[in-house]
Amino acid sequence: MEIRDRKPVQSAAAVRKRAAVARAPAAAAAGSAAARDVVSVGGVPEAELTPNVRRAITQLMAEVEQVRHELQEARQRIDYLEKLVDQDPLMPSVYNRRAFVRELTRMMAFAHRYGVPASLVYFDVNNMKHINDAHGHAAGDAALVTMAQALVENVRTTDVVGRLGGDEMGVLLVQTDQELANHKAAELAARIEARETLWQGKVLHVTVAYGAHAFAHGDSAGEVIEAADRAMYSQKSKMKQGRA
Repeated sequence: MEIRDRKPVQSAAAVRKRAAVARAPAAAAAGSAAARDVVSVGGVPEAELTPNVRRAITQLMAEVEQVRHELQEARQRIDYLEKLVDQDPLMPSVYNRRAFVRELTRMMAFAHRYGVPASLVYFDVNNMKHINDAHGHAAGDAALVTMAQALVENVRTTDVVGRLGGDEMGVLLVQTDQELANHKAAELAARIEARETLWQGKVLHVTVAYGAHAFAHGDSAGEVIEAADRAMYSQKSKMKQGRA
């Protein structure tokens, strides 16, 4: 029996050598492409890519990456500090007075430029002195925190809540005229009064007086706050007369 076209058997070592030779051009091409990518950053000709140049580029790229990382951390730190500066120290979920006035000024400019209504609602806690005297100032602080939570959770993300001082807080309502502002103020007051503040085993009920003022062209931020404050005191007087 004659067997034709018989091929010689190759050793395992020969097979590995042949495979290595086949892979060499591809590996060299990949390395060359990577080198070209690296040197193209600095504009260094490929012919000058000596081992020393490679080391220098590698070190430089590591330093650049470190600087990029430190810059990102610095930006995050700046963002954190900016938020910290704007927050009320007792109630971080709301703006302090300085930041609130800044946002009021921005909203006034926006309302004037685009002809949209906007309003400020001014809140004042009733009988805060009684709460402080009867239960201590820490209890009064707890009542303010409850009030802030009720406001933040019941306004839109486009609205702004801030502490104007003491037991007084404000809410900026975008695209809200006087009638809607009055309605929203009453709703927010009801939300506040529906909440209970637990303090040392006792339940504190917080009630508020409120006043709303829609922006008018030509008003200053101070005038808007003062007008809303007057509206709040007017409503507080009516509440006292109703209880008398």
